[in-house]
Amino acid sequence: MAGYLSESDFVMVEEGFSTRDLLEELTLGASQATTGKVAAFFVADLGAVVRKHFCFLKHLPRVRPFYAVGCNSSLGVLKVLAELGLGFSCANKAEMELVQHIGVPASKIICANPCKQVAQIKYAAKHGVRLLSFDNEVELAKVVKSHPSAKMVLCIATQDSHSLNHLSLRFGASLKSCRHLLENAKKSHVEVVGVSFHIGSGCPDPQAYAQSIADARLVFQMGEELGHTMNILDLGGGFPGLEGAKVRFEEMASVINSALDLYFPDGCGVDILAELGRYYVTSAFTVAVSIIAKKEVLDQPSREEQIGTAPKSIMYHLDEGIYGVFNSVLFDNTCPTPALQKKPPVDQPLYSSSLWGPAVEGCDCVAEGLWLPQLQVGDWLVFDNMGAYTVDTKSLLRGTQACRVTYAMSRLAWEALRGQLWPAEEDQDAEGVCKPLSCGWEITDTLCVGPVFTPASIM
Repeated sequence: MAGYLSESDFVMVEEGFSTRDLLEELTLGASQATTGKVAAFFVADLGAVVRKHFCFLKHLPRVRPFYAVGCNSSLGVLKVLAELGLGFSCANKAEMELVQHIGVPASKIICANPCKQVAQIKYAAKHGVRLLSFDNEVELAKVVKSHPSAKMVLCIATQDSHSLNHLSLRFGASLKSCRHLLENAKKSHVEVVGVSFHIGSGCPDPQAYAQSIADARLVFQMGEELGHTMNILDLGGGFPGLEGAKVRFEEMASVINSALDLYFPDGCGVDILAELGRYYVTSAFTVAVSIIAKKEVLDQPSREEQIGTAPKSIMYHLDEGIYGVFNSVLFDNTCPTPALQKKPPVDQPLYSSSLWGPAVEGCDCVAEGLWLPQLQVGDWLVFDNMGAYTVDTKSLLRGTQACRVTYAMSRLAWEALRGQLWPAEEDQDAEGVCKPLSCGWEITDTLCVGPVFTPASIM
């Protein structure tokens, strides 16, 4: 093993326990030992991250994964992915500092933000990060001045009109402008080594990848005609993190593999990368949030109803809202649905309920239209699939420390992680791009089982 992750970084879990067992133990400890000071925390199954990686290798064997640090920068995630041999896609100086702090070499980092501050470019130059992206002349000029030895990747626009996040509104050069940018780079003695694109998350059409790969082939030809040595294709991200996504990962992978075989066949000398965030972490994290306040509101009674029998709705207030853990309500238009820590009796009545964050304004609504039993202050709500863009998100209101994360991993996943790494760093190519696990996909089916935990009082 490379030594990024050790057994002291997580709770080793055994057969016979579930995520809920661990959550129940931790919520009980939080309620009793801290007298309400802990109002929210995460449980992260690092084994789920390992399983996702093996699945990726199985379905996209030619693609080298880089992790998009901004998606979830918690140390447990970074360490397990570094142990798996991933590279890291960083958008700014803070993210580069973070991954280098845990020992990731500069050769495994790409600064993938095509619009960077000059200070970030200078940091990359000083600390040996040579792979940078760009999509315009101004960015190219900044790199020429501050990091002339950089190896540049030209980011092209995509057809992402059906994606949840339309990144091409901000990033990516049009095909018409690519030749001009490549010519300018050549005149400025800047080496352009490849092409990148990013479909954007939530895209329901996997053919968007095929079109972007075809466009990249055209840009490769332009670059080669101008004397650039083009040897990197970066597929970006947009891969789903949930099994119930509109388009399954396996379906996307099939389309990508076919397009790669057509436009960048095996043996063509091109390193194929991808920048994955949600794919690795979304389903690995569960958050528990306690109710800190409640308010009952009597609905307007009809003529037939007596005031005393009018139905009521209940507003529950949480210590986390849309400016923190539940920011997906703002950015992804989601409606988080909680599970109850305590299962209510079957005959217990349900009430129209809503969940609200701590901000003193009307926009901090986490969820509405829920039907829940009568809950009390101090009760815990559990939300699954909370790993993407939730951890280490700074509250715009309070600037408080992010929710605590308890990491866990099954012994099976730990043994697989320990036994499947490439043993020698010297086998890497000159650019030091990370190598994936050797034959890790062979145990994917064994690992694709529900996570099991042993409860421990570690809050």
